[in-house]
Amino acid sequence: MPEPTVRRMPVVAADYFHSYSVVGLLAVIGVLFVAVAFGAGRLLRPIVPTPEKLLTYECGVDPVGEGWAHTQIRYYVYAFLYVIFAVDSIFLFPWATVFAAPGYGATTLVEMFIFLGFLAVGLLYAWKKGVLEWT
Repeated sequence: MPEPTVRRMPVVAADYFHSYSVVGLLAVIGVLFVAVAFGAGRLLRPIVPTPEKLLTYECGVDPVGEGWAHTQIRYYVYAFLYVIFAVDSIFLFPWATVFAAPGYGATTLVEMFIFLGFLAVGLLYAWKKGVLEWT
């Protein structure tokens, strides 16, 4: 009579779920650690409300006057231009790695200069519109 084959599937599944149980246990311990720390802070801190403590505090400035402040739009424009050119410059790195590969040199170089041309046109447009003037 042939000997029945031994199946190893439950052992593999047990190992698989064991690794998840370790991660889950670590997550529970982390949440408990944070909860205990916040609870201990709440129990141990002195609660002495004074009018000064109940005031809104913003960056060392006393809250006087209106809550509305004018912000110059040029700060947002500079940030937007920086993000555009910083993200676009990231695309130059893959081209630099492909440029060294055999057979891609001329095509990659032309594509890179077309891309840099688009960036230069955008920068020229921003300069002509006076966006880059800090006055």
